[in-house]
Formats: sequence, C-alpha cells, structure tokens
Amino acid sequence: MKFADDTKLYGKVGTSQGIEALRKDLASLSEWADKWQMKFNIGKCKVMHFGGKNSEAEYNMDNIKLEVISEEKDLGVIITNLATRLK
Repeated sequence: MKFADDTKLYGKVGTSQGIEALRKDLASLSEWADKWQMKFNIGKCKVMHFGGKNSEAEYNMDNIKLEVISEEKDLGVIITNLATRLK
C-alpha cells in the first residue's frame, strides 16, 4: 500500500512459505527503489508482528535487519500489537 511518501507491505506469515513470500516482496521493493533511484530510508523501515501463529521472523532490506516494534503512530492513529506489549 502506498500513501504519498509512505509505503506499507504486509502478508500472512503463519507458514515458512508466507515468510519467504514477504521476504521476496521486500527484495522486489528494494529492487524497484534501486531501479527508479528512490531509495528507502531503511532506518525508518520497521516490522510489526501480529497474530498467534506469527513466528516473528527477521526481515531485511539491502542486507540490513529491520527494527521490530510493538507500536507505531500512522496518519495520527496509534497501531499497537498488544500481545507483544503484554509479554
């Protein structure tokens, strides 16, 4: 999903196939950004895990591990993974 200069990538990751699909999507997004010289600020790229079947896999962009968060403010709305905050 894209809104102005904001991009969101998401997917079901309850299986190893889902995790690999999301990793492949991240790689494709990075390739697109390189091709069009629109690099992402990887320091601002974050991962939020949701759901009981989520294995909380690691994700990378350009070989840099993305930070895992449990809360983020997005367009004035605070998105929270309450399960992670209660651990």
